[in-house]
Amino acid sequence: MGIKHNTRMRLLFGAMLVLALPALLFAVLTLCFGWRVGLVGVGLLLLADVYGFVFGWRRIKVRTAVCSSPLLPEAFRGYRILQLSDIHIGTFLRNRRFIQHLVEVCNEQHPDLIVFTGDLVNVGAEEVIPFLPVLHQLQAHDGIYSVMGNHDYCEYLTDKSEGNVRRNQNVLQYMEERMGWHLLLNDHTLIHRGDAAIAVVGVENISRPPFPDYGDLKKALGDLPKGMFKILLSHDPSHWRRGVLHQTDIALTLSGHTHAGQIKIGRFSPARWAYNEWGGKYVENGSMLYVSTGVGGTVPFRIGAWPEINVITLEK
Repeated sequence: MGIKHNTRMRLLFGAMLVLALPALLFAVLTLCFGWRVGLVGVGLLLLADVYGFVFGWRRIKVRTAVCSSPLLPEAFRGYRILQLSDIHIGTFLRNRRFIQHLVEVCNEQHPDLIVFTGDLVNVGAEEVIPFLPVLHQLQAHDGIYSVMGNHDYCEYLTDKSEGNVRRNQNVLQYMEERMGWHLLLNDHTLIHRGDAAIAVVGVENISRPPFPDYGDLKKALGDLPKGMFKILLSHDPSHWRRGVLHQTDIALTLSGHTHAGQIKIGRFSPARWAYNEWGGKYVENGSMLYVSTGVGGTVPFRIGAWPEINVITLEK
């Protein structure tokens, strides 16, 4: 099921990159500069496409950031959070060594906490089965916490019957437990250092159509006191501006979802056309959002927006 989906997506994505985009580029460059420039532009684009399909999706990068907040307890100064997002593990069913390498790079960072901000699978829970042993090797002093992304609801299955979708969701959640991940479904947990504590809050996916919207931030926050340092895991970064910023005292929000369109040249990405915040660190009104451009995608292709692991250090 996952392989069939991946094949269809690769054919569609490949046709866009190898046929549609070069044709558009050639037309624009020819109109502006002549056909010779058009041919050169198309040639460079096709070379970039080949690199993205063959090598780009393998180039794991570790990106770092600092979150400074007066709400942070002194005991958590220097606390290191490793964020993973958008693995889309079904894409690597024929490249399993990549996931082993990903886990090794994560463990080399020696994080205090690992969080996963959604989209573990492409289509269905069965994609995770071959990777259970290797994902179970992820290690962090305070454990691993996760939330669900739009793909994790398994609503892109060929059989979209309610029973089949629900079965896949239950199996996926069970497998995350088997891997030692703690799935936060509109819930929170506390991390302690002596008498001090910070909260990790996880919401189910909160998005606009066509993506599912099952999240409940109020329920997830529960009775957490104001002024406590809170880390929110929310898959879609648009939730930050719509429901977090200026409306809560959440100091740090971690999201994914955008993949930066899997293409980034300098500070440009096609994801900018869809999201105000699409990759990296954003700070406003004392609240910080970090958007991971993720590890994978339904198609193994990356140019500029290399697969990334994010390490965020907390400071007072």
